[in-house]
Amino acid sequence: MSDDHEGGPGGYNGPWLWTAYRAYNELLREKLKKKFDAQEGPWMDSVADVLVQIVNARWEGGRQKEREQEELFEKLEKLLSQ
Repeated sequence: MSDDHEGGPGGYNGPWLWTAYRAYNELLREKLKKKFDAQEGPWMDSVADVLVQIVNARWEGGRQKEREQEELFEKLEKLLSQ
């Protein structure tokens, strides 16, 4: 037997086995993403909204926007502490 057929489960360590492992992990990742989205999605949407507002306020700049940024950071801190 060549080295490609040694060392893995059942003595096989070829490309199909690694493809299967990758597929398994990708499927698990997708399932986890769906669960997190169902449980945490609304909260994450709120966090994302505040982060977009912070970035927009920074781009617009100015002293008036500094206070708005402070308020947005306070809002973000409150969301992150939930």
